[in-house]
Amino acid sequence: MAKSNNDAMLDFEVAAEGKAVDTSKKLRIGIIGTGWIAEAHINNYKKMPDVEIVGLADLVPGKAEAFAEKWGVEGAKYYLSHKEMLDDESLKLDGVSVCTYNMTHAECTIYALNKGVNVLLEKPMCVTLEEAVEIRKAEKASGKVLSIGFQPRFDPNMKMLKEVVESGVLGKIYYIQTGGGRRRGIPTPFGTTFIEKETGGLGALGDIGCYSLDMLLNAIGYPKPLSVTGYTSDYFGKDPEYIGYKRCGHPEYHKKFGVDDFAAGFVRLEGDIILDFRIAWAMNIDTPGDAIILGTKGGLRIPSTDCWNGSIGGNLKLYSEVGGEQVITEIPMKKSDVPCFEVKIRSFLDAIKEGGAAPVPSSQIIYNQAILSGIKKSNDLGHEIEIEIPEI
Repeated sequence: MAKSNNDAMLDFEVAAEGKAVDTSKKLRIGIIGTGWIAEAHINNYKKMPDVEIVGLADLVPGKAEAFAEKWGVEGAKYYLSHKEMLDDESLKLDGVSVCTYNMTHAECTIYALNKGVNVLLEKPMCVTLEEAVEIRKAEKASGKVLSIGFQPRFDPNMKMLKEVVESGVLGKIYYIQTGGGRRRGIPTPFGTTFIEKETGGLGALGDIGCYSLDMLLNAIGYPKPLSVTGYTSDYFGKDPEYIGYKRCGHPEYHKKFGVDDFAAGFVRLEGDIILDFRIAWAMNIDTPGDAIILGTKGGLRIPSTDCWNGSIGGNLKLYSEVGGEQVITEIPMKKSDVPCFEVKIRSFLDAIKEGGAAPVPSSQIIYNQAILSGIKKSNDLGHEIEIEIPEI
């Protein structure tokens, strides 16, 4: 029997983590940028019973329309810029996903926040620390939700890693090592927006480096970075013989390469903690090493993955002393049937509905961004630099 408008019962469906979703009111969502990563967003928005996709914006004429047709989006309006979409008050947007290339993350996000629209911003947060500061200012002035797209945060193994550290079993943390990457993995199958300076801004450093930094920084409570010595290189990206270019059918891509394909940094953090970091799109080794956390009572080894995929590569190993004996305790990996990306989208929607805190707050990720841009700046200057993050 159909329910009347006065029926006290609301329609509910169960969300990814078992939480009820009120479907009586749809959230009106727009997507800015309809490239590769936007497909993951639309795929998961379509799973949500309380979402309407009402606007799609892309600089390339016809691209948003083709995207909508591919994903079966009906009734959406199309725009050639984020400003056109956000200026259209008839859309009554509740939120947007910013899925553009790195160099326009800040511009699109700030404009959306200034328009009073909640934002899910894909990683990396932006390209420079200065941009991150302006994003934070706009967020604070708007009072809206800004969540950064770090879906590995929702992996049960990442949560377990944080729980191990917070248990105190490691004692005082004084050194962390993280990184990873790919033996051959410059992302050329997705065109050149990742590899050109004018669009990417950062290469491996921003693309997958931000994830590996977040894994350990989040685990230890995101201490503030104080100084950094950084190094970047582009030997593979600018090599005309790089095998990846030939495989994707574009041997000329080396001429367009303008970012890093390898980066490393030595960072001093608050709390007398040292961060040793390295990341690569291409290198002549399978991995630069596992992630490790060293404390005064114990050490933790987090196995690396073949291609940084947002999780860990195997069981954690805890090194400690018990009864005067040195022991190694294996902590088994956890499994989840719910994809992290789906939880990322759901958590953003719930924050909008409930007026809650951002699931992945910019107050933390600005530290991540400060390290990324600090590594690049230090490399360009040829010496260690201090990291200064203003109060916002």
